Amino acid sequence: MSRTTAALALGTAATMVLTGCSAMSGGEAGGTVTLNMVESLTNPARTDLLKSLIADFEQQHPKIKVNLISPPTEQADQKIQQMLQSGSGVDTLEVRDTTVGPWSNNGWLHDMKKDLKPWKGWEAMTENAVKASENAEGKTYFVPYGFYGLSVFYRTDLIKEAGFSEPPASWDELLEQASAIHDPAKRKYGYAFRGGVNANGNATAVIEAYVADKIDPADGFNLKDGSTIFAAPEAVDAMKTYLKLFKEASPKSSVSWGYPEMVEGFSNGSTAFLLQDPEVIATVSESKSIKKDQWDTAPLVAGPSGKTVQPLATAGWGVADGSKHKAEAVKLVEFLSEDKASTAFTKKNSLVPILKSATQDPFYKTGPWSSYVTMTENPDTYLNVSQPRGVAWWAEWQQKADADIQKMVLGRTTPEKLLEGWDAYWTEKRRQES
Repeated sequence: MSRTTAALALGTAATMVLTGCSAMSGGEAGGTVTLNMVESLTNPARTDLLKSLIADFEQQHPKIKVNLISPPTEQADQKIQQMLQSGSGVDTLEVRDTTVGPWSNNGWLHDMKKDLKPWKGWEAMTENAVKASENAEGKTYFVPYGFYGLSVFYRTDLIKEAGFSEPPASWDELLEQASAIHDPAKRKYGYAFRGGVNANGNATAVIEAYVADKIDPADGFNLKDGSTIFAAPEAVDAMKTYLKLFKEASPKSSVSWGYPEMVEGFSNGSTAFLLQDPEVIATVSESKSIKKDQWDTAPLVAGPSGKTVQPLATAGWGVADGSKHKAEAVKLVEFLSEDKASTAFTKKNSLVPILKSATQDPFYKTGPWSSYVTMTENPDTYLNVSQPRGVAWWAEWQQKADADIQKMVLGRTTPEKLLEGWDAYWTEKRRQES
């Protein structure tokens, strides 16, 4: 998955709060309430957009003022954690699928289930968005603002030159086409392999595709029989295919490629295929190395059953349990999740939208975005499952899995041994959890 969905290591317990935010939000003269809102995935354009949306909210709610706090992304989750631990200084906040687990387990997030029960906004939201808003215990700690989901970015010109009329629909076809295009002597490479940071995301995507018929939709790392996906015989075939993609169709340097290198490899025209999130659409669109008619996206490739699993990552807006103005904070969450604000936010940030109406929006129906609409409209083929991204050990898992993939790619372990280790890891973690 992308850098924006990578779990940030949460710091140890701290008592200090973000400088300038230690004062509790509260009422002001004339009955005005001030809310402190904290974002996590900060960048200048995103912050400016949020400020404009907040201005619209304040115009509609003249008795509520919003103070937007935008810590640097690299430190944001730790800063938010410090603020939450203090019990003050934050009302509405950005909650991600990698932070909702530890933050809710510590009692820092407000369950908005009852507050949002009469909200009409649910009717406009997609099934995926409604499901993502509720955890296994039926609690609502955040309302998603969008999703990060994988699709295949591909060079239309290169696959045509190689004799293929359509982009790949399966992992086997992806390997076939990428291998046919791959020609290192001409600095032309088949696949932008992810061997570095967050390599685990694409590796688990191929495994989930190969076990799609058996997967537990409530836990994408488990099969319906309770065993892990890593113990399935199909997982070995999946990892062998994935290893072939590296050996037969990827640059040797991609053993250490993370998000920036993968995206650069495709957008500079040197690689023919890339698996990435929709935010990359904007990056590739701005490239001077490949023209608009030289690339497109296709739905995520399938496993042997013809089905695949879309490992959606998400984040959204929640309310701090320590807030003294929960009702007003929930109003802000509702506003940001409704039509005008939500549409503006998903389009500007290249997110898979939460609203049903997006399937009829020309912005999403044409060009590179159309593959995401195709996947949304065909849930029996592109299965949506929940990965256990909220577990306390998720960051530990990512580090372990990334290191193991590098060992496999470098020939220091086999797909079979790698999967045995992953199965043992998750089996033991689940045993400790129960």
